[in-house]
Amino acid sequence: MTEELINVRKMGKCSGIALKATKKITGKFEQKRVDILDAAAALINVNGVKGMTFSDVARKVGLNTTSVTYYFKKKEQLAAAAFSHSLDRIEGMVDEAAAHATPQERCNAHIKATFQRIADIREGRERPLAVLSDIRALEDPLRHQLAHRYSGIFAKIRGFFGSHADVRDQALSTARAHVLIENFFWLPAWINRYSVSDYPRVEARFKEIFNFGMALDGHGWPVKALPLPAGDGRDKIPDEFIRAATLLINRRGYRGASVDRIAAELNVTKGSFYHHLDTKDDLVLACFERSYARVSSAQRTATDSTGDHGQRLAKSVATLLDAQFFQPFPLLRTTALQALPTEFRANVIDRSNRMARRFAGMITDGITDGSIRAIDPLIASQMMMATLNAAYELRRWANEQPDSETAISLYASTLAFGLYGSAHRE
Repeated sequence: MTEELINVRKMGKCSGIALKATKKITGKFEQKRVDILDAAAALINVNGVKGMTFSDVARKVGLNTTSVTYYFKKKEQLAAAAFSHSLDRIEGMVDEAAAHATPQERCNAHIKATFQRIADIREGRERPLAVLSDIRALEDPLRHQLAHRYSGIFAKIRGFFGSHADVRDQALSTARAHVLIENFFWLPAWINRYSVSDYPRVEARFKEIFNFGMALDGHGWPVKALPLPAGDGRDKIPDEFIRAATLLINRRGYRGASVDRIAAELNVTKGSFYHHLDTKDDLVLACFERSYARVSSAQRTATDSTGDHGQRLAKSVATLLDAQFFQPFPLLRTTALQALPTEFRANVIDRSNRMARRFAGMITDGITDGSIRAIDPLIASQMMMATLNAAYELRRWANEQPDSETAISLYASTLAFGLYGSAHRE
């Protein structure tokens, strides 16, 4: 096809017919390229970068494998292009929202556009975006280039909140932008439990929490963490294996955390690794189990503490944020779910949903005793799961704050008091 374009130019044809032919050829080439990128994105969402193959992409777009390599020579180049294509679409939405006048109008416009896009994807009017978490599985320089591109989009979303009066205000805008965008990424994990016809109501309740927060005036929102053990000692797998794998998966994703890398992190041989474990999946599942057990522990400890139900909910949030920000053993990022083998994924997602339902119960108790605003507990609990889960990404940010309580207070304020105005409400 490239030769045809060159020949058209060499012949020097400047007639309308020649120009139309050039446009047609270019359009066909670009459309097929976009089809390939969309197919790659869909496969990445199911199998991760490492599980996406040229042959599967070719089948989806009705080509043979050789034809796909005409567009992209290597699989990693195709994956990177699919991520870049998705980032293009996200950035277009961000730019449209940024044109609005106030922080609240910008955020609400972006929320509305995101819900509309998810509805369009679900009903087949638009093709899926690639789940960006698997960018971690790529090797440099592609991983670095895409991370830099994502940072630019993040900066634009942080710009939704306007100029910064001081360093604290800048730190607060960073937390708000992070919580907002991570909730967008988590939406596909739970929104399909609702009919598309219910999306407008879900969107309204979603906006309501970000607009006004969860805490009622006059009710404190404690930010002091409760003790949270690293484990209960019942795991057969050594603690150092679970911790090393958790940290590596958080950095590189499930597919990027190879046995070689985990063994190197532990400074052991692959033989020693397999002495303790049959497969990598056994270790990954143990990481999920450990993280979920710690979330349950924080929820139970907070529920048994003093104060109204809103304060108990706040204590559980502070405890888990402390683990994500400051403890040597953080929680496993739920984004690792995306690339888990399908035979394991359902059970892990079910466990995650049980954690969310427990938060929903705590929120309902707070609404009942008047310490939490009347919000939708199911939607709020999923937003809370996304906010807590994503906190690990701001570990360096948290350590730059004056103290741990300031970091937890600023970050937790996004759900406690909303995304606008003061980060504290009396």
